[in-house]
Amino acid sequence: MSLWTKAQQLQGDALQQVRAVYGEHFPIEVRHFLAAWIEEKMWTDIDPENPQHEQYVAGLVTSLIQELETKAQTMTTEDLFLTKLKLMEAANMFRQRYVHNPLNLFRIIRHCLNTEMKLVQQVENVALGHGMGQGLSLVPDSSAEIAQQLDFLRRRTQETGEDLRKMEQEQESFALQYHECTKLNAHLQHLQTQGQTQPPSQQNIEVEKKLRRQKEMLEQMLNQKVANLMQLRLTLADKLKDTLSHLNGLQSRVLDDELIRWKREQQLQGNGAQFNNNLDTIQEWCETLAEIIWLNRQQIKEAERLKVKLNLDPPGVVDMLPNLNSKITQLLSSLVTSTFIIEKQPPQVMKTNTRFTSTVRLLVGGKLNVHMTPPQVKVTIISEAQANALLKNDKMAKSEASGDILNNTGTMEYHQATRQLSVSFRNMQLKKIKRAEKKGTESVMDEKFSLLFQSQFSVGGGELVFQVWTLSLPVVVIVHGNQEPHAWATVTWDNAFAEPGRIPFAVPDKVAWLQVADALNMKFKAATGRSLTEENLRFLAEKAFRTQVNDYSGMMLSWSQFCKEPLPERNFTFWEWFYAVMKLTREHLRGPWNDGYILGFVRKKQAEEMLSACANGTFLLRFSDSELGGVTIAWVGEQTEVFMLQPFTSKDFAIRSLADRISDLQHLVYLYPEIPKDQAFGKYYTPFNDNQPTSVNGYVKPLLVTHVPGWSGPGSMSYPNTPQMYPHSPDPSVTRDTPSVASAVSDSVSSLTTVMEL
Repeated sequence: MSLWTKAQQLQGDALQQVRAVYGEHFPIEVRHFLAAWIEEKMWTDIDPENPQHEQYVAGLVTSLIQELETKAQTMTTEDLFLTKLKLMEAANMFRQRYVHNPLNLFRIIRHCLNTEMKLVQQVENVALGHGMGQGLSLVPDSSAEIAQQLDFLRRRTQETGEDLRKMEQEQESFALQYHECTKLNAHLQHLQTQGQTQPPSQQNIEVEKKLRRQKEMLEQMLNQKVANLMQLRLTLADKLKDTLSHLNGLQSRVLDDELIRWKREQQLQGNGAQFNNNLDTIQEWCETLAEIIWLNRQQIKEAERLKVKLNLDPPGVVDMLPNLNSKITQLLSSLVTSTFIIEKQPPQVMKTNTRFTSTVRLLVGGKLNVHMTPPQVKVTIISEAQANALLKNDKMAKSEASGDILNNTGTMEYHQATRQLSVSFRNMQLKKIKRAEKKGTESVMDEKFSLLFQSQFSVGGGELVFQVWTLSLPVVVIVHGNQEPHAWATVTWDNAFAEPGRIPFAVPDKVAWLQVADALNMKFKAATGRSLTEENLRFLAEKAFRTQVNDYSGMMLSWSQFCKEPLPERNFTFWEWFYAVMKLTREHLRGPWNDGYILGFVRKKQAEEMLSACANGTFLLRFSDSELGGVTIAWVGEQTEVFMLQPFTSKDFAIRSLADRISDLQHLVYLYPEIPKDQAFGKYYTPFNDNQPTSVNGYVKPLLVTHVPGWSGPGSMSYPNTPQMYPHSPDPSVTRDTPSVASAVSDSVSSLTTVMEL
């Protein structure tokens, strides 16, 4: 028996819960007519959060729409005409709403099925067993829960709308009957006046009796109507109050949980985290909230109008409507101001006189018709202190800014295809910056600024006007490229360790190593394509803390250790070393690093121990401890002596790649532990043709080849006049991490010998 068959057999409250989980977001008719197809396809063990499953889910949603349209076309009989229209309408809605966001529909359907399964299991008190539902979590999906609550609020708003219309009809009926009663009273008074001047006739006596009976009946009816109207007003006010309470809770969930989570993930994206950008879904929720809030606000105002028209309240009764009106207007204000967001952040390391872009968006703009009077948005740059003052006072002094930005105004436009109200600033440029006075060891790269986006929106034909603003993520302003590493340290630390609701832009001075390791791993993976291993992270911990311990997990790393204090016997910091290695790997070593052929994070002594037990000609690659952004080749010779080649840097690899250099050096045979070097690096060699033709200009093109004097092959030191092998650095002024072998005679050719192909 299918799950849907069992769900239809539920009784009472359980059946009501099944009905409640379906709505406009996923009509129950679709569930009914595609029951078998849905249960076959949707109960697969798919993780909506796994990017690898996105393509499968997208295909699933496309197939669902096609199945729905096919099913609708089979409904040709007259009695199924309305159902056919409903299914076609659902297919069109799915196409418009979910084709670009299929995961959202998948989550909704999974939530519906999970709810059915849970209710059926509760009734049967047994698991469904094998097959459907195995491996699926019964934890409700937040997206589906929010959609379900929005459906409830829609239905409640329709109910109160009906109550309001009924109340208006009752009030009009009361007014008519009250008018009739007034006419009867006037007639009776006229008869009584006549009786005072002349004896009443029998006819008049009968008429008066009849009128008095009618009057009594009307008064009874009027009293009953007054009681009914009072009850209707109280019931309506209670329902509106309850709706407002639900709206407040749901809006808080959307804005304070979902939107804040989106902003946090956007910030972590600045450190390289994968960003699940569900902003379109959040916009749908916010637009529906805006629509429901606006309708309820109109209902409250209409209820107030009807009450003024016919005041029935006895003395001492508290009128709830003005308070509800105030609260729902505040709710709308909060929704509008909170959904003015930065969709595309400006660069967090910003260089003066360099073009940059940014995009801001109002999530409820289309639904509230804000674009009917297109709002202007202005951008200014403010300091940390100014941002702090702004959050305290919710306003800024006019003309107060910490720099000049060109092309800093734009008009928000409504894009019909995407239903988005936004403005993209494509040509902004920071011309100059005004810095605060420095304290102690602070540098300009420690100072954080923020871009302030400001606008004013008119809603309801000018009935409500909202002043809105939003701040960008912290920005560090530099004027020269050599300031970039430290600026990125400031940004990375802020992105990783900023706490929700902080004072701008406060960050902790010390952070647990595990958090730092996570941030470094995130950064390195985003830059190079491969995560750091536990061994890599332990190496980094040892370097950052300048000490060796068994377990770093409980230790706290300070900001000063991270990027202020130089490493022992070095003139650079831990972050500068890490940043240079990451940059080198991203730009020149990405392929071999992703293949796992560069160990990189290995101490000199450890490399020697690893190689000493290997065959002659075995080598490995490690990042230099002494040279910023340097990678050295360590290899073992015939006497199990380990040698280190003078580190290569980006300048060297701009002339000849790592793979080609390894190919050039014949004494390098096996990549540690015993991988033939051509197997590891062959696919990265630059193809070479012995019969290269003369170039267009008549010259023969030379080829640069890496050569280490004295090493032409395994164990060979055949070159005459070979320079002495230095056990330590030949330059006593430079501390090296080698017994190094120089691979260059002249720095200008960067370790390459020119071979002329004639």
